[in-house]
Parts: sequence; structure tokens; C-alpha cells
Amino acid sequence: MTRKIAVVGCGPWGKNLVRTFHALGALHTICSSTRETRQELVGQHPEIKAEESFVRVLQDPEVEAVALATPAATHADLTRKALQAGKDVFVEKPLCLSVKEGNELAMLARDQGKILMVGHILWYHSAVLELKKLIDSGRLGRVQYIYSNRLNIGRFKQEENVLWSFAPHDISVILGLTGEIPESVRAQGGNFLHHEVADTTVTLLNFSSGIRSHIFVSWLHPFKEQKLVVVGERQMAVFDDTAPWEEKLKLYPHLIDTSGGIPVADKAHPALVHLERVEPLKA
Repeated sequence: MTRKIAVVGCGPWGKNLVRTFHALGALHTICSSTRETRQELVGQHPEIKAEESFVRVLQDPEVEAVALATPAATHADLTRKALQAGKDVFVEKPLCLSVKEGNELAMLARDQGKILMVGHILWYHSAVLELKKLIDSGRLGRVQYIYSNRLNIGRFKQEENVLWSFAPHDISVILGLTGEIPESVRAQGGNFLHHEVADTTVTLLNFSSGIRSHIFVSWLHPFKEQKLVVVGERQMAVFDDTAPWEEKLKLYPHLIDTSGGIPVADKAHPALVHLERVEPLKA
């Protein structure tokens, strides 16, 4: 693979992008405003360039694409400038912080004939891909309800609320699993640490097919939980991203007996679903 990608923003997640693009033989340049970070990464990968200036990255003809892992509030401006400079763009979620900006960036990418890709990493996770197969094959039966919890304590942010920070993962997965756009969406949250930033939100999605869904996200929670549950007529599936790899996806073939007029649960033991061990980011 030709080295042609610049990673802009080298914080905790940006360093994962640097590591992965380097392993794929695609990393050309890293761009960071922090001198110590530039020195650290060049020390690890001496063949790559290091820049402090984003403008210089865009002016480099050898850089064909940029990957943005900067604070969310900067995404729209940096993405726009990169597209206008003729670069393909990979940007971490959220794409930006308003629908208007998102539409403008999508139109600009189309007009420029450039790739604009958002880092919805879960669509490269073996568990989500397998879950999509289970739904499409009918093994779960008709999907009735989907819910997702993405909960933790810290890292608190000031430029974006927890809905914009956490929920894009879950929204992208639920839309993909259902193959639908919801006909109604409602959300409510609580601002406890900062009067303008929601720390916890619950979002309700209703689909015309009858599927219902909710998403609960919080960075003000006593323990970490990343769990997606799909309730089907025949089986229920649970994707627990905090579980060991071998236990991340389970099927629960519970049966509901309604013959007596009152629903009675016939509980069954869960079955583990084998998953190919692939790093989602690298995929």
C-alpha cells in the first residue's frame, strides 16, 4: 500500500489511527499541535513526516487523504478545508455538530468527487456483522425491539454532549440492523456537571415497520457497560462489547407461551456465537 494518508490529531484515539495506518503501510504524515507528541510518534516511526501546521499538510501533494481525530467542534471546519484542498477525508464521529453542516459537507464531497467517510467503527466489528446476518437470515424472527446502553464514568467533554459523543455508534448500528429510518425520534437528557452540556440522555426511535428502540448513554454512570440487545420473535441476541471475545455475542432462544391467555416465559440457556477475531479499526 502506498504511504499517502495524514493523521491529524494524535490524542488517545488518534494514536490508534497512527498505529493502524502505519501497520497497513499507508501512513505518510502525522499532524499534532503538541511538540512532545510529534517527537514521540516520529521516534516510533522515523520514516514518517511530522507537521504542526494543518495548512502544510493540505499543501503537501504526496498526501492524498487525511484522517481527522481532532475535537468534535473542529470537525466541520477541518473537513471542509481538506475537501476543498482535494483530499479524501476520514473523520471520527460525530461528523460535525449540526445537521446543516453535515448536509453541506456531504454535498461538498459529492461536488469535489471525494470520499467523505465517518468513523462508525462498529460496522467493522465481527459481532455487528454477524448480528446483521442473523437478522437478515430470519434466525431471530421478526425484530420487535432493540435497545443499546453505552455507559461509563468520565471522560467529560465541554464542546459536545453525551448524545453527540456516545450515541452515534448506536444510532448507526440500529439504523443498519433495521434497514429503516425512524418515523419519529424523541430524546431527553440531564445536565448535571455543566448547565449547557447533557451528561445522560435517553433516545426513543419508532419505525414504521413496528420496531421500537431506545438508546441510553451516560458518562455519569458508576460502571462501564456497552451492550446492544435485539429482541426477535424467535430469539434474542445480546452483543456485550465489554465481555471477553468468545462471549461477546450470545443468542437466547427464550420462548413465550401464551396458550393459557397469560404470557409465560420458558427460559433457555444462552448459546455463544463464534466470531472471527478481527480488529474493527484495522478492518
